[in-house]
Amino acid sequence: MTNSASETPKLTEPRLSASLVLVNSHNEVLLVQRNPQANSFAGQHVFPGGNFDAKQDTSLEWTAIRETFEEAGLLLALSDTPSTSLDIDFTQARKDVHGGQTTFSTFLTNNNLRADLGALLPFTTWVTPPAAARRFRTEFFIAFLEDSTSGGLHSGRQEQLPTPDGGQEVIQARFLRPESAIEEYRNGKIGLFPPQYYILETLRLILTGSSNTESQRNTVQMLSRAAFGRMVINPKFLRVDNGVNQAFVYEGDELRGGPKGRLHRMVVGRPFSQMNLQRNFDLFTQCPVEVDIPKL
Repeated sequence: MTNSASETPKLTEPRLSASLVLVNSHNEVLLVQRNPQANSFAGQHVFPGGNFDAKQDTSLEWTAIRETFEEAGLLLALSDTPSTSLDIDFTQARKDVHGGQTTFSTFLTNNNLRADLGALLPFTTWVTPPAAARRFRTEFFIAFLEDSTSGGLHSGRQEQLPTPDGGQEVIQARFLRPESAIEEYRNGKIGLFPPQYYILETLRLILTGSSNTESQRNTVQMLSRAAFGRMVINPKFLRVDNGVNQAFVYEGDELRGGPKGRLHRMVVGRPFSQMNLQRNFDLFTQCPVEVDIPKL
């Protein structure tokens, strides 16, 4: 008879999910603060997103757009008749979609809108480590908002102020420059997890200045289309620096089979505090890529 105490615990299968990194014309990125009572990422600042819903989502891009609408009130959609979008009660529609009174697809169809799926660019995928009780395989996307002179249009990727969802999932939504978000994290004002920190640190080096330029947008697009956009990160928590520090070590690092001296890791202090990204390879040509992509 097998001793149950010695059995290897069954690993939790990661749930497919999506998250959207939304950049406005001022090089600010949308962050939402999760409700402190939430089951996942409680109280943390994250990019809007959530789980793939097989009953209403046709793709992970669709998931990212739907969740951003539910959590922050921003809708990436296109319309053949843009003027009609001014007559839509987006606040009520958001409540109805979030509460399940209607589907996101029905809301779009009834208002002659189409989810702007083409605006989303892949921007890495992250898989929760096996030891975690709740695991996710999250595909991150990035999209740019356009300037709006119409004061509040919710469609067409035009700029507007985000709003939280009344505390159902998030309690705050705001745009922040990547370097400002990192500074607030370092000063203990906000909480971040490694994926968000990693992406913010990546964008910090690109989105310089108070307004984004065509060159900056092209750089992000090139990064997405290169290996970086397809990179899948499966962190391993290891001791580094001769056991002095601990880190989430990522694919391509010398401790994960990469070339000697290659660093791809997030050194951390106590849980997710004092994070320090160590990465010394070219993001456009040397990112490790996972071949296996799960089916929806």
